[in-house]
Amino acid sequence: MVIRVVAGVLIRDGRVLAAKRAAGTREAGLWEFPGGKLEHGEDDATALVRELREELGVTVRVGAAVGVSEHAYAHGTIRLVALACTLVDGEPAALDHAELRWLAPAALGTVEWAPADVPFLETVRGLLG
Repeated sequence: MVIRVVAGVLIRDGRVLAAKRAAGTREAGLWEFPGGKLEHGEDDATALVRELREELGVTVRVGAAVGVSEHAYAHGTIRLVALACTLVDGEPAALDHAELRWLAPAALGTVEWAPADVPFLETVRGLLG
C-alpha cells in the first residue's frame, strides 16, 4: 500500500523553509519540506493547509505542484506530493519538529534531506532563483 503525503514548499525572500524531524519520529534528524498524511476525504491542498497549521502554526495559500516522488521506507512506501505555498498568516514555529531553517539555494545541500524530499531539490533551487 502506498501512503499519500503532502509537503509544503514555503518560499520567502528567496529562501525555502526546511524542517528537521524530531527525535522519536521516523527518519528523526533528517530534513524535509513540512507536511503530512492526508486524512479521509481530504484533497492535497486541504491536507497541506491543515498540516502546516498543526506543525508550524501558520496559515498558507496552496499554489502549483512542485513535483511528486515515491520512496519505499522500511515502514512503507510513500507518494510525496510537493506543493508550492505562500504564507498568509503567522510565523512558522517548530511545533512538531526539532528545528526550522530558511535555506537559500546554495544552502540546500548543507542539511541531510529525507530520501523522499531529495528529488525536489533541483526544482526548488530553480524556484528560488
